[in-house]
Amino acid sequence: MKLSTKGRYAVRAMIDLAIHAEEGPVARADISCRQDISADYMARLFINLQDAGLVRGIKGPGGGYMLMRSPSEISVGDIVRAVEGPIALVSCVEPGGERACEYADRCVTRQIWQRASEAIADVLNGITLEELSAQACDLGEAFVRKCPG
Repeated sequence: MKLSTKGRYAVRAMIDLAIHAEEGPVARADISCRQDISADYMARLFINLQDAGLVRGIKGPGGGYMLMRSPSEISVGDIVRAVEGPIALVSCVEPGGERACEYADRCVTRQIWQRASEAIADVLNGITLEELSAQACDLGEAFVRKCPG
């Protein structure tokens, strides 16, 4: 199983937003520049993040995106679920997925996939934007570089 670019890029964008949150609304173009992610792709990610109640878009001059909650209250799991859907290794362990498989109630391998999915979710839910933004600043990563203009 691999996390898609949607999940990886959404986490990077949200870390960037958390780092720059105190500056007011953060322009999508600035996040796009710092993260080297297409602005159009970023727009699609932010639609999902907004629908999940993680960010709010502000239109007009000086507009951009703002976090809807404190970085300490947003987990990587929240972000991944917003853009990727449920954290599940196979479809039969997604919420309601047991109805899609006639063997779900007597499948020994489903138990493995369920436990593994829960373990991954636990790890992602246990890491906050606050932690990641602090680590990024300590490392001097691209999250804090300035873009032209």
